[in-house]
Amino acid sequence: RAHLPGAGIFQCSITGLSFEVKSAVTVTYRYATWTRHLSEACQEMVSPAGPLFHIEVQPEVVQSVRLPHFVCLPEVNNSLFFIAHFKSGTITLERPTRVIAFSAVLKNPSFSLLGVLWRRLRSTLNSFPMHSSVLIFQQLSAANTTLHLYLIPDDKSVKQAIEKQEMNWNSKLIPKPSPFSPLFFGCIYQVTSTNSVVIMPEARLPFCYKSPREEQLFVEIYIRKMAEEIRFSMIDTRNDAVVWRASLRSGRNSSTVTWAWCLLGAAFLKKHKTNLCVRMRQLPSILLHLRDANVINSDEEEEVQSQVTSQRRNKVLLELTEKKGLEAQEQLYQILQMKDPYLIADLDKSS
Repeated sequence: RAHLPGAGIFQCSITGLSFEVKSAVTVTYRYATWTRHLSEACQEMVSPAGPLFHIEVQPEVVQSVRLPHFVCLPEVNNSLFFIAHFKSGTITLERPTRVIAFSAVLKNPSFSLLGVLWRRLRSTLNSFPMHSSVLIFQQLSAANTTLHLYLIPDDKSVKQAIEKQEMNWNSKLIPKPSPFSPLFFGCIYQVTSTNSVVIMPEARLPFCYKSPREEQLFVEIYIRKMAEEIRFSMIDTRNDAVVWRASLRSGRNSSTVTWAWCLLGAAFLKKHKTNLCVRMRQLPSILLHLRDANVINSDEEEEVQSQVTSQRRNKVLLELTEKKGLEAQEQLYQILQMKDPYLIADLDKSS
């Protein structure tokens, strides 16, 4: 429950749900479950693209609502988005007023159960790019280092359900990176390691959506002997492209571990900063990918674009990602590898 003190736009930092209101009002909202309300027949035609919410608010005060989604824009056709509205057990599909990065906007809404759906087409089933998260938990009661690794859409309701379950299993969430690039529903991603570990039941994870109340898919990683550092990757089985990478390092207490980015990206950007300022190209596309990866926001993108020269724009972007830390630098490095692999190879050669 949130009391919004007056006219304006307000966003919940926990759920990503946002309201534009014309006066003070109290809003009550909670997560609901798609599988409980979306019939099997409907699931053949549409698929969840974000959490489902039960919202209660005084009528005619909310001018618009922004419902979070995890579909990666702008590659996706906006005409395939719908907002599901459930009333008295009946579903109505409404067109959003507009779709923006991370949310779908609906003006002058009425409330009950609301959530974002996308239309399933056979020709596009595996071509919808999705924002995703990798969740890593360590079982604290295990005699040896045991990890649970989940690959999920970037849906906060699913993440919170997993965290609650893992807490019941006496597990601890380990800070982790997100995949470098959008993933695709229906595709299989394989977990690999540079060291000898046991991955059960198998190393492959299908990328799909499961409602918060469903049992979520994960792989268990068993490490018999903890080395100083163990590196993990996740590979798209369609083309063997690495979509995620991180390293596991032992702490002072052998029963706990810490999670950190490989320092490859940060080291590369620092070493070649001068050359990157001069030679980095395709800046609008790079900025778009950084926004999609939640590395920068619209104000920061505007700050970079407002610089007079391309060299100055590149410099401001590099300094901005440096301030944001290792994860931001790794994301920029991976985007550069994707957008300008010849530049990366040339700079590596000159090392």
